[in-house]
Amino acid sequence: MNSLSQYMLREWQLLLTDSWLRALVSWVPLLIFFILWWIFSAGIPREQAIGIVDFDRSDFSRALVRQYNAHPGLTVVSHFSNTEKGSAAMQNAKINALVVIPTKFKIDILKGKSPQVTTFYNSQYLLIGNMIASSLQTAHATYGAKLEVVKAMSQGDVGVQALGAAVPIGTQITPLFNSNTNYANFLVSGLIPGSWQIIIVLITILALSRESRLQGLAAWLGKKPIAAIAGKLIPYTLILWAHGAIFLWFMFIYLQWPMNGSWTILILGQFLMVVASQAIGLLLYLLLKDAAHALSMAAAYTAPSFAFMGITFPASDMTIPAQIWRNFIPVSHYIDIQLHQANHGASVATALPQMVALLLFFVVFIGAYKLAQGIIQKEKLANKNSQKNELNEAESI
Repeated sequence: MNSLSQYMLREWQLLLTDSWLRALVSWVPLLIFFILWWIFSAGIPREQAIGIVDFDRSDFSRALVRQYNAHPGLTVVSHFSNTEKGSAAMQNAKINALVVIPTKFKIDILKGKSPQVTTFYNSQYLLIGNMIASSLQTAHATYGAKLEVVKAMSQGDVGVQALGAAVPIGTQITPLFNSNTNYANFLVSGLIPGSWQIIIVLITILALSRESRLQGLAAWLGKKPIAAIAGKLIPYTLILWAHGAIFLWFMFIYLQWPMNGSWTILILGQFLMVVASQAIGLLLYLLLKDAAHALSMAAAYTAPSFAFMGITFPASDMTIPAQIWRNFIPVSHYIDIQLHQANHGASVATALPQMVALLLFFVVFIGAYKLAQGIIQKEKLANKNSQKNELNEAESI
């Protein structure tokens, strides 16, 4: 049996004796995935709670409130006598938005003026805020069209003529990707790889720290550091790669989210991301030689991954420093592959730049190897000095 096989067999045996690490490579990632999916499983947020301050209290303002309730994205839960009470309810998270209908709302409409309906919402909740703004805009447009139809019919137009006078230009907006506006598809497909990368780096650091406790890094690396490192990482590479395949199966086969590209490209991209993330974990641990410090650095490095993926904010619009930081995160390259394959059915040529970017992370292994050699040399020098000191003490006696 060659040395690589011996190191791999030893790692499998050690994994079976470490309950925490065994949990990290088995059920913990699957549990995290299930929780993330369950949180967003509703898919499309509906019936966002809004409050109304109606200063007009006319049949026209009541019709507008009914229009809000008719929209699937909104539900009117409270009416307030003034804006102060409404603002307090929004600050206490009882409502997500406050709509203020002005005085003389009906009179302005009858005079042909455009009354201004004011809406307050918390823009810190980006998705909810955008959804409420879009829903209110749609409700206002529908309400305005109804008024124009009534006006046209009062002037003698009927049926299609009245509708044409109210809405002279019809529009059809067709989304090409995520046509159902499914937030689970939109967010979970990015959150899972981001969390997965954190787990990969975490497992790598913990597996290495165990060697420090058992025999020390220098003794473990021994005379064959490449075989020692490869034998330790390969078992986890296979397990973590299998996790990625499970995630893909659940998202694109079980949940039947759109998958228009090549499974081969996607699975190969996952493999490259696993190895690239392991390289980062290896480098951090060999550089710091302490699990606590290495985990802290890993958290700082991997935690912002989702923000730099380009899921919620286009990568092309990021600043130069943000784009540079994004290029140093393996999952940002993998998510490009996943999006292009799942949504666009892109070719191999399109995925090639991201594949090459992930392959460049293999350079990190060279740095890790140099650090491993330094650890071995430092241990040898320490042993040599120790022997010399013992010899001097013996001679002095």
